[in-house]
Amino acid sequence: MGKKLYVGNLSFETTSADLEALFAEVGTCESASVITDRDTGRSRGFGFVEMASTGEAQKAIAALNGRDVQGRQLNVSEAKERSDRGGGRGFSGRRSY
Repeated sequence: MGKKLYVGNLSFETTSADLEALFAEVGTCESASVITDRDTGRSRGFGFVEMASTGEAQKAIAALNGRDVQGRQLNVSEAKERSDRGGGRGFSGRRSY
């Protein structure tokens, strides 16, 4: 199991500092970030947290998954590796004339 955790169903008012403080309650939180929309800057409702060890990551999942925070029930799980999604926005890099 990895040390990086996915945190879903966050309130749109939750900040990275809020997320870090929450996870620091259960262990050593090395980093926390709430993912924001690149166009609007508004939270997308999820984030990632990196714990100091796999044991602390497991403890955080057990303690915080399903917990009510700011009126929302958190979804905490091990983060999965991001798959290669291609070029994005539909542009393949090739042009046909």
